[in-house]
Amino acid sequence: MMIPMVICPNCREEAELNNVITAQSNQNIIFECPKCHYICRDIETSKG
Repeated sequence: MMIPMVICPNCREEAELNNVITAQSNQNIIFECPKCHYICRDIETSKG
């Protein structure tokens, strides 16, 4: 089974989804790029 790839909006580097996304218990989603260390917090999801 293939792991989805995510592209950093800052540096355009590709990384595996499970290496860059953190889901918190309060339904906040955090993206952190392993290359440029760009962080995006509170990503909107279909659950709110």
